[in-house]
Order: sequence, then C-alpha cells, then structure tokens
Amino acid sequence: MSDVKKKQPSGIYFLFTIEMWERFNYYGMRAILVLFMTKFMMFSTERAGSTYGWFTGLAYLTPLIGGYIADRYWGRGKAIITGCTLMAIGQFTLASTAISASTLIFYISLLIIVLGNGFFKPNIAATVGSLYEKNDPRRDGGFTIFYMGVNLGAFAAPLVCGYLGEKVGWGWGFAAAGLGMVIGLVTFIIGKKKYLGDKTDCPIKVSASGEKVHCHGDAPLTKEEKQRIAVIFIMMFFVIFFWSAFEQAGSSMTLFADRSTNRIIPFLNWEVPASYFQSLNPLFIFLMAPIFARLWVKMADAGNEPATVYKFVLGLAFVAVGFVVMVFAVMANETYGAISMLWLIGAYFLHTLGELCLSPVGLSMVTKLSPIKFTSFLLACYYLANFAANLVSGLFAGNYDAMSHKTFFMIPIITAGGAAIILLLIAKPIRRWMHGVH
Repeated sequence: MSDVKKKQPSGIYFLFTIEMWERFNYYGMRAILVLFMTKFMMFSTERAGSTYGWFTGLAYLTPLIGGYIADRYWGRGKAIITGCTLMAIGQFTLASTAISASTLIFYISLLIIVLGNGFFKPNIAATVGSLYEKNDPRRDGGFTIFYMGVNLGAFAAPLVCGYLGEKVGWGWGFAAAGLGMVIGLVTFIIGKKKYLGDKTDCPIKVSASGEKVHCHGDAPLTKEEKQRIAVIFIMMFFVIFFWSAFEQAGSSMTLFADRSTNRIIPFLNWEVPASYFQSLNPLFIFLMAPIFARLWVKMADAGNEPATVYKFVLGLAFVAVGFVVMVFAVMANETYGAISMLWLIGAYFLHTLGELCLSPVGLSMVTKLSPIKFTSFLLACYYLANFAANLVSGLFAGNYDAMSHKTFFMIPIITAGGAAIILLLIAKPIRRWMHGVH
C-alpha cells in the first residue's frame, strides 16, 4: 500500500471532533447520573440501577428509528443535526431538575436525550464507513481513530461534569454536558460540506423521468449479502456479553469506587471524586488507540492481522480478566477495608484493551458487511446488542447491595469468558459467511 493510501482521509478527523463533543455530552451526564439519583433524587440503589439500565439501553434502541429514517428519507446529515439538537435540549432540561426535583421532568429529559441519540449514533458511524472502499485496510484503523474522539470526550466529561455536579451543583454538571453538545452541533453545521462533501446528503434522487428513487437502488439482496447480514446478527449476540459486563463501569464499579476504595491522594490531601474513575477507560483508550490503529495496518501489510471474529474473542477475554481483578479487589477490601485505587485502575486498563479489540472493530465490521443502502439501519440493528446489554447491566447492577460482592463480580467472568470460548469454537463457519471480508 502506498504512503498516500496509508494516510487516513481528512474527514475522519472532522468526524472525530463531532463525536468527541457528543460523547462529552453523553458521558458527562452519565458520570453523575447514578449519584444524582441516589443522592439528590433519593432513589434507592435498585431503582437507580433500573433507571440507569433503561436509559442506557434505550439509547441503543432508538437508533433503529434514526437509522431507518436517514437511510430511506432524510440522509445522514439532517439526522445528525436533529440528534445533536435534541440531546442539547435534553441536557438543559435535565439540569432544571436539580432545582425542581421533578421526577416527571427528570424522566422526560432522559427520553429527549435518548431520542436525540437515536438520530445521531448510527449515522455518524455510517458516515465514517462511507470514507473507505469495502476492503480498504485503513478502515479498522480509521474506526479506531474515530473511537479516540469517543474517548477523548468521555475522558474529559467526568472530570468537568463530574466536578461541577458533585462539588458545585448537579445542574451545572448537566448544563456543561449540554454546552458540549451545542459546540459539536455548530461545528458539524459549519464543516459538513467542506470535509464530507455529499456523503451525508439525502438518499433520494430524481431520475431522468422525474421519478424519485433511492440513490443506491432497490434491487433484492443476494444470497451472499444475506449471509453477511446474518453474520452481523450472530456477532451482535456475543457483543451483548461484552457490554453487559463492561457497562458495570457506570454503576456497580462506580459504587465500589465510592464506598470501598481509598480515594485520598496523601501528598495533596485531596479525595478523588468517585465519578473520576470513569475517565480512566477513555484515558487508556486515547493512549492506546493510536497503537492499535497502527498495529492493525502493520499486521495487515504483513498478512497476519487477526480476523474480526478473533478480535472479538480477545475483547471478551480481556473484559473477563478485568473482573478477575475486581474479585481480588473485593477480597482485599473484605480483609483490609478501603483499598488502593490501583485495583480499579488495573481492571479499567484490561477492560480498555478488550474494548479496543471489539468496539471500533465491530463498527467497522458492520460497514464492511452491510449493503450500502442499509448501512445506517444495520448499524442501528447492531446497537440493539448494546440496548440489551445496557438493560441487563443496569438491572444486574441493581443487585449490587443484595449480593456478596465477590459473587457479584464473578458472574461477568463466567458470562464473558464463556462467550469468548463459544465464539472461538464457531469462528470458522462465521468467517465463511463473511465471504472474504476480513
């Protein structure tokens, strides 16, 4: 591959920026959501966990609506703008509940954010995929760079919104998240044409005869296309096991940080806010993503890059091992009381390695396997795995106080580790149905 071809398209860095602000918006509010519910709204741990699970789960269900509308009617650009606008409104409305303490307004705010996310999420990822040809070896690396935007925003958000929410006032934390989304919206509107050209335009065009037709045609799917789509749904099943374990970060692992971890930095005599630990994963992503992006390209050049299915196996294995660390952390806590922050740091690092093997690679896989006219919709379908996982994760987290913590953290080891083994055993037939897509 020539040096020119090894360089990423400029549009990837523009989309990196938009995604960074959107994730600042989402992870900023997520960092303080459970704490806000339990400390200000006076929800029980069970109710807070259930609400958190439904909110994060529905954020991955509504992309079905946004993906379908973009693919069939609006185009990706209009859907992204609509999503950004709704999410900003939702955050500012949520900020008002820190004054009114209205449960109704609280739930309406979450619903607005969920709807906005549905329009934004599948279409920004589909636009990334549109920057590459089908078998461009830069694609996995490009999605990993895009993923850095996700995690730069996710790193900064708990530090800014978490500090404002916990130390100044809950409403200030949510308002800061909304302001980040406004910045992302304005940036996208200004730079869309320059950096993306017509890649986000409406999918409907007018034919020579004056008839409105879909830009990519309406021919029936071939057998090969159907099998590739089937692979997307098979991989979705295994993604559920990854994210249902991984998403304990915003719930049970935050509670563990708050209640069971010594967060005092001695020489500063300063207590690290519990919400700050959610910045560890995006920090590690930001440090490690460039390494992974280069690694995939170099391995592809050498002809020994792991196939997508094997990257998924690695992702599941890493998250399982991360919870092994959490089990030992619980045992140390039971013996010695509040434990060193290094235990959580180690668990988050292992989870990060798993995420880099699975999450950006999964998005890249969907854009490679999808027929062009269904890319946004199939990405939305892929996010259904995240819906199921986040719902299961939140409901499971609601049992944190009711179970032995050692038993609690053993369960993700069994589920994620077992899924890794099963996927490894069926990897070869899955690869056959991918028909040459690596």
